[in-house]
Amino acid sequence: MALAAAAQAVSLVQKLARQGSCDNDDLYSVIKGVLITHPQQPSDVYKDSNLDAGYRLVIELLGDASSNKDPELTRYLIGLLALERRLAKRRDVLALMGERIEQVKRQVGHYGLEDEKVLANLADIYVELISPLGARIQVAGSPIHLQQSLNQHKVRAALLAGIRALVLWRQLGGSRWQLLFKRRALVDEARQSLRSPQ
Repeated sequence: MALAAAAQAVSLVQKLARQGSCDNDDLYSVIKGVLITHPQQPSDVYKDSNLDAGYRLVIELLGDASSNKDPELTRYLIGLLALERRLAKRRDVLALMGERIEQVKRQVGHYGLEDEKVLANLADIYVELISPLGARIQVAGSPIHLQQSLNQHKVRAALLAGIRALVLWRQLGGSRWQLLFKRRALVDEARQSLRSPQ
């Protein structure tokens, strides 16, 4: 579930950058995971979220059909994995991130998750706390879409959501080795988790 959420986040980044829009249900399904900081159980983070797009992407990226692999999405995911590893070693940044997310949660109570101010604050967390930790993820797309402030906020909020998902994935025992040596098991699990079968 956590890996699917990360995959869905990077696919949303690509859609926003290339097309200027994405499925809002898919977007807010992963973004709301950022705000669940003290779940009772791991599944609470994405409870009631539609992660079908993420499960499909896990199947595409890790499955045997080489023609379905998108190198750009793979690059985004590898970039987020590297940033998450650096974040895990920085307790100071994690603590500050927790404080900033608590502020956003209060803001969501007033304005709602879809409000542009909320998205801007989530984007700022990514830019100010995550991005400086390592090599920046170069998002490719149309300048027309990438120059729009709302799209910039959504792209960065989606990248932050991807980091959140990978933090959870790592906490649950996920690792790069699994991506290399347990691909078939991950693909099978993704297929079983799809709400609407392929």
